[in-house]
Amino acid sequence: MKLVRLPILIIAALAAALVAASPALASHSWNGYHWATTSSPFTLQLVDSVTAGWDSYLGATSTDWSVSSVLDTAVIAGATDSQTRRKCPAPSGQVRVCNQTYGFNGWLGVAQVWVDAARHIAKGATKLNDSYFNTATYNRPEWKQMVMCQEVGHTFGLGHQDENFDNPNLGTCMDYTRNPLGPPANLHPNQHDYDQLVAIYNHLDSRSTVKTTSSLAGSAPSEGGDTPAQWGQPIRRDAHGTPILYRRDLGGGQHLFTWVIWIRGGGPPAR
Repeated sequence: MKLVRLPILIIAALAAALVAASPALASHSWNGYHWATTSSPFTLQLVDSVTAGWDSYLGATSTDWSVSSVLDTAVIAGATDSQTRRKCPAPSGQVRVCNQTYGFNGWLGVAQVWVDAARHIAKGATKLNDSYFNTATYNRPEWKQMVMCQEVGHTFGLGHQDENFDNPNLGTCMDYTRNPLGPPANLHPNQHDYDQLVAIYNHLDSRSTVKTTSSLAGSAPSEGGDTPAQWGQPIRRDAHGTPILYRRDLGGGQHLFTWVIWIRGGGPPAR
């Protein structure tokens, strides 16, 4: 009996060790939230409200995520005046992307996602904080590309593959890191991100929450705010206990979720 059972026990132990050592194999769907769609692939519009210095990063992010077999993105022109970029109002059925000097408040970027009563994503916004990206530490292509890619990725329904800044890089922008260049570099999605999108969007819905025209007309855009006090309650923390996901109840079953990536060693200001 021992000769039969010993290999089985060894194999089971090895399998458990491999699973424990491979965070990239875990699901990083974000609670199942997703855009309601009636076709596959579908196209999600990214409203360009960034200044010229950010355009290349938005373009690269759009190209990267469009490699997905279930999701395409299209960058469309949006207002780039200072007021629009500061408020970054999210239009229904689209994701607006903005940069602005939001202040030395601890965060590099946020992704804000409005979810309707049916738990479908209705609109989104991504904000890049130039107060830090104008400094020598973060005014670097690798930081700009990683944060842009990660925050836009959250608006599709993706979480992080790993939330410990001290772990080795996984080679995906959906991974926390202290060194985006790695190696491997955390600048773009990896295959696991694309596989996760397939898992999220492996069905069609009876209606769509995705805008199909390039017009910005429609219901009044929503503003998500720039501070934890405006984001609601923290509902998820990283490996060091820092809040990284907030939820605000909007009533009627609707919620605003805010993903935030803090500067290295940062976190929400003490109250």
